Amino acid sequence: MTQRQHSAMSAPKRKQRMFTLQRIETSTQEIKKSRFLAIAGPIDDEASAKAFLAAHSEPAANHNCWAWRIGQTYRFNDDGEPSGTAGKPILSAIDGQSLDRVAVVVTRWFGGVLLGSGGLIRAYGGTAALCLRAAEKVERIETLRATVACDFVDLALIKARLTARGVAIAGESFTDTGAVLVIELRKDTAEATRDLVSDLSRGKAIVSLEN
Repeated sequence: MTQRQHSAMSAPKRKQRMFTLQRIETSTQEIKKSRFLAIAGPIDDEASAKAFLAAHSEPAANHNCWAWRIGQTYRFNDDGEPSGTAGKPILSAIDGQSLDRVAVVVTRWFGGVLLGSGGLIRAYGGTAALCLRAAEKVERIETLRATVACDFVDLALIKARLTARGVAIAGESFTDTGAVLVIELRKDTAEATRDLVSDLSRGKAIVSLEN
């Protein structure tokens, strides 16, 4: 059976708030005697996506079509169905619910009745969407690390104010004149945190964001 796999490194315009799945979810539908089984779950990287697909595909089924997204990278596969009728609708179901770091496999056992291109799109996309709607979700918050180099005189105040704003202190080391803090913070608060540290230290402390 010939497989068609599609990939890209750019994504459509995304909503600001993104979510992932808390755990694996399944849903089934029977459409014109064909059985469709969707299995969706959280993934961390491309290796875990491949492992998820391997673990949840059914070798005895007629088709195991799938899609996954990790940030700006996505993949989808029609697994022998007509091009564009399976993998892409599954990906659309993922994107339609503002999900990230999620993989979905939709397995089909053919029931003897042809569905046509439109029917396949609705069947694969609809089964994936049904599964994802039922899944428990958690918001994904992007974080990053940074260092704060400050004088001893400002250290206690900076630590107290950062902690009060939910910034985690991941490490602390000392120099001859002060300290260097390693902090973990939300990506969307990076500039505000930099401004806060500058204000507290009267412009003397230096915040360096890690790549």
